[in-house]
Amino acid sequence: MSKLNVAIICGGISSEHEISCVSAGGVLKGLDSSKFNSILIGITKAGRWVLLPNDYPLEILDGKLPTVDENAPTVVADVHGFSAGGKDLNIDVVFPVLHGPYGEDGTIQGLFEIANLAYVGSGVLASAVAMDKSFAKSIFAAAGMQVADGIVITSLDKQVAIDDLAYPVFVKPARGGSSRGTHKVKSVESLNAALKDAFLYDHKVMIEQAVIGREIECAVLESEGVVTASVVGEIVIDSRFEFYDFEAKYLDGATTVRIPADIPTHVAEEIRIKAVQAFKALGCSGLARCDFFYTDQGEIVINEINTMPGFTGTSIYPKLWAASGVSYTTLISALISTALTRTNGVLGN
Repeated sequence: MSKLNVAIICGGISSEHEISCVSAGGVLKGLDSSKFNSILIGITKAGRWVLLPNDYPLEILDGKLPTVDENAPTVVADVHGFSAGGKDLNIDVVFPVLHGPYGEDGTIQGLFEIANLAYVGSGVLASAVAMDKSFAKSIFAAAGMQVADGIVITSLDKQVAIDDLAYPVFVKPARGGSSRGTHKVKSVESLNAALKDAFLYDHKVMIEQAVIGREIECAVLESEGVVTASVVGEIVIDSRFEFYDFEAKYLDGATTVRIPADIPTHVAEEIRIKAVQAFKALGCSGLARCDFFYTDQGEIVINEINTMPGFTGTSIYPKLWAASGVSYTTLISALISTALTRTNGVLGN
């Protein structure tokens, strides 16, 4: 049986360009070379599609994050497929390890659908809804899940009234990622500065009541038509940080993950059930990481769902599955298999 050609796509024009590159490096190393040939495609910060060698540096070295080379050979990506140097790349399935806008928001998924290319992860609608937290919250609430109180504003709004919320509040871009532009605001005097920064990432911003609780994460995997949840883990943040912001997520030693989370068994089981419920409510496919708060009052509040979570070997999503008995390489193979048998597209692809 011939090997399948898997295109791993990384980079992109979002603020999460570098993190995408690191994730793609993990997938590239973890791919089962006995089953798959890898083709590494980068999207530069300027939006150029380029072909990268498989030994392209995608690790964090000396604190420096990797980026996609603007001068690499051009890849032509259109409805007829992908080619480079006038030659078809003969791609069987795409693994778009892209985080944030233009990669995780349904846009590139639409290109794959039109080009009739199998791809890992959620489809157009689920990707778009999960990326826009303001819409995802409405769906979670409609499914009976508890969400944080809050309001949505746009950059066109002249006045902001948050009379129904008490400080502290969180200000965050509705369609951001990796906590870029997210701020914990403790007073009305600090609100405008936080909004100004958040609007740099999105013209739609959410202001939410801060939920005081432990941050619990659960990984969801769809394999062979069955959706399952991993064991749950707890984010333990260094006391230097107010919350799980960008630096806390990506600086060495700033954050640890306690797996399994030290919470009552019945609570962990309820979170696992809710993670699958959230996955299905949004119509997700393949994979997702669901983030929850568990409060001192025993409430389980869903924060968000991430349809293409960080995917390095040490990222939370693979770690949760490793603790559940699924290896990194097995995980990647399962996601590719699911992509090839997708049944929830509009045309059944």
